[in-house]
Amino acid sequence: MLAGVSVEYYSRLERGDAAGASAGILEAIAGALQLDEAERRHLLDLVRTSGATRAPRRRTPVQRVRPTVQHVLDAITGAPAVVHDGRLDQLGGNPLGKALFSPLFATGDEHPNSARYTFLDPRAPEFLRDWDKAADDTVALLRAEAGRDPYDRSLSDLIGELSTRSEEFRTRWASHDVRIHATGTKRLHHPVVGDLDLSYESFPMSDQGQSLLVYVAEPGSPSHDALTLLASYAATVPEHATYESHRARSGRTD
Repeated sequence: MLAGVSVEYYSRLERGDAAGASAGILEAIAGALQLDEAERRHLLDLVRTSGATRAPRRRTPVQRVRPTVQHVLDAITGAPAVVHDGRLDQLGGNPLGKALFSPLFATGDEHPNSARYTFLDPRAPEFLRDWDKAADDTVALLRAEAGRDPYDRSLSDLIGELSTRSEEFRTRWASHDVRIHATGTKRLHHPVVGDLDLSYESFPMSDQGQSLLVYVAEPGSPSHDALTLLASYAATVPEHATYESHRARSGRTD
């Protein structure tokens, strides 16, 4: 009644038969369901892909950070900055960004995946102080990406792997939550400098699915001092080695 459509028509939409659904009808349904912006986009993506001729699953080529983007990253010297794609593969970062996320970059993968790290690495809850929130956000981002590009074989393979190996992921995936990764906070426990409370802004880029994330700390705060210390520390060790070298020097092997 709120959307101005019949029960039969709405039931047909829920079954995936969205042929002929106008933008006005979809907006009316989104309003009746009180969907937020991420959920509205997801609804439109689902309708768009349901009405298209089914395409074969394809493996998306490995994405790279363009040289110009890398120059931008390198020009950001006072804050950690990283670039990831829609599957949450970490494609690159500036030195401080790689130092901040050294537990992730130390996995040895050329493009480490945040979702795989969050759900499959037993050390992730130690690094991610708000692990539950990080896990919820990760799944919501992947769910939104799956709505945008349901035929991405690399994405569906990742989701299948996580669903098979992680009950925590499987439970969250079944909730169908979606989210826009635009701004927020990140609470970390870094192996070198300890606790960090950071704010971040996410900037979508022209390269399909890629986003630039920049992290900042409140000036004069303990987190700001810790970032300054981390920048000095990272300058003394090889790239990607911040995490493992510290563990080795401290005698930790867990």
